[in-house]
Amino acid sequence: MPLNLTQKIIDAHRLSGDMVPGAEVGLRIDQTLTQDATGTMAHLQFEAMGLDRVQTELSVSYVDHNTLQMGFRNPDDHRYLRTVAARYGIVFSPAGTGICHQLHLENFAVPGKTLIGSDSHTPTAGGLGCLAMGAGGLSVALAMAGEPYFISMPRVVRVHLTGELRGWATAKDVILHLLGLLSVKGGVGRVMEYCGPGVATLSVPERATITNMGAELGATTSIFPSDERTREFLAAMGREGDWTPLSADADAVYDETVEIDLSSLEPLAAQPHMPDRVIPVRELAGLKVDQAAIGSCTNSSYADLKTVARMLDGRQVSRTTDLMISPGSKQVLTMLAAEGLVSPLISAGARLLECTCGPCIGMGGSPVSGGVSARTFNRNFEGRSGTQDAKVYLVSPQTAAMAALNGEFTDPATWGDAPEKPVLPERTPDIRHLFIFPPADGRGMDIQRGPNIVPLEQFPALAETIETGVRLKVGDDITTDHILPAGAQITALRSNIPAISEYIFSRVDAGFVSRIREAGHGVIVGGENYGQGSSREHAALGPRHLGVRAVIVKSLARIHRANLVNFGILPLIFADKDDYERIAEGDSIVIDTHLITPGGMFEVLVNGEESIKVTNDLTEKELAIIQAGGLLNSVRQSLGR
Repeated sequence: MPLNLTQKIIDAHRLSGDMVPGAEVGLRIDQTLTQDATGTMAHLQFEAMGLDRVQTELSVSYVDHNTLQMGFRNPDDHRYLRTVAARYGIVFSPAGTGICHQLHLENFAVPGKTLIGSDSHTPTAGGLGCLAMGAGGLSVALAMAGEPYFISMPRVVRVHLTGELRGWATAKDVILHLLGLLSVKGGVGRVMEYCGPGVATLSVPERATITNMGAELGATTSIFPSDERTREFLAAMGREGDWTPLSADADAVYDETVEIDLSSLEPLAAQPHMPDRVIPVRELAGLKVDQAAIGSCTNSSYADLKTVARMLDGRQVSRTTDLMISPGSKQVLTMLAAEGLVSPLISAGARLLECTCGPCIGMGGSPVSGGVSARTFNRNFEGRSGTQDAKVYLVSPQTAAMAALNGEFTDPATWGDAPEKPVLPERTPDIRHLFIFPPADGRGMDIQRGPNIVPLEQFPALAETIETGVRLKVGDDITTDHILPAGAQITALRSNIPAISEYIFSRVDAGFVSRIREAGHGVIVGGENYGQGSSREHAALGPRHLGVRAVIVKSLARIHRANLVNFGILPLIFADKDDYERIAEGDSIVIDTHLITPGGMFEVLVNGEESIKVTNDLTEKELAIIQAGGLLNSVRQSLGR
């Protein structure tokens, strides 16, 4: 039977299940990555399993999120991550080396391998033919322990590319176009597999920009074939030996098809406050821009920043606009410096930031009050920038650079000729010596923990009946940033669940935490696509610590749903979406959990008199995990610990 590329890689790594859309499939995972905002908890969870060493081919721990060292918390976490990596056989990437996804693409990702990471933008590695998926930290910890990673077999969407990008259109505009076409829910339960003659016109960094923002579609992952362009990229990285040609069979079957003519695209922008609110940049002409930020795991490659440097050379940024630039890695920065391209950035008035995520997660670089920011990032959720009333537009590096030069958005028709697309040199500088590789046997290594690293909480098993109340009701498209905001103050508490839980829904309803603390338990009611956005499992761990026993929603985002299961929170779905209107904050709820069957329907009692039908999409295994009080409890039971 002919297979598409996604099916080929899944089939080669399949340990259980059938490749039927919706069926549960268990996969062998070759590689994992963590970053410091999620990695501390993931490594604490791995430690709790009692193994001597990771069981994957490769696991890498990156420090790229919490790099602001204000006080002891972040430095202590970094020291813990460095020492725990040495102990258990994990490669460690120190703060400032670069952004995890850019570094992994340059140094470790391999075509045809499976990769999961505790960051939702792990699919970046799909740009070179790796099946890479974002996951919760506990799922990554289990993969590090050699356990299968379970997913629902996705539908595979054939994204057929024809033509070639012209003028000022970029790879960023390809994915923005797709988001405008399909929405932030359009990829749920799907893999976006790119093919067609247009693929050969895109470099690996361009492909990685597209697969990176497939996360904003809600997709399980996105993937390109491994072809001659892939070989060229890996050869430039000194890794040609990692190359394998991979593509779909000529007569492969897909579940859906989307056609994109690259030649027809123009510069686009996603308006506040959602990545799918896409319009042409020309329609924004005249809108004043207070800040431009170029970088993030989406657009911080050598090609992106070389293009910006050429555009800024001999010119000056508008006096009314701040421009910040974050290179994706020290390799990128070294290449720019060697070609004399750092000086044009500095001379134009740009601020050159560290090779980290930085402003993308509100870690510095916040806009002015009510300010407009043109950013090359992947998310523009309200308040994510660190300024609650800022208006963030997602654009390409070229569009952001033009906005910085002019102090406002302008019509691309007035920009003149677009710069030539940069080409990677045949060989790039090697920065692998900056990684800390573990000893062959780390059993004698001392793991150092700071006072902010709090031991894991063990949650009780699911009660047969939950008698509680609705402590919060929210609408559609609630993101993990809504549930647990990012930013320097809060993110520094990622290894301290009791402390970070004080901020759950703090920017949505400041009274939520005190309300649920007083009651001791509760239920959250939500709309469509609840939990979209980042993979941060703290958005499930924090509510669980506070006593949230269930969420009742219209639909759930994939990674957040998995995190709810992992920490023993019931993910329930309205059987009739109109019933969302029949339930309010403060209502009492009775859930007879002993009546729940995998995929079944049952009734919950509201205010002691009204019944509302809910359903679930749980497998038998997932239901057993929730009944045990979470995945860590379930694993402990299976290991007899």
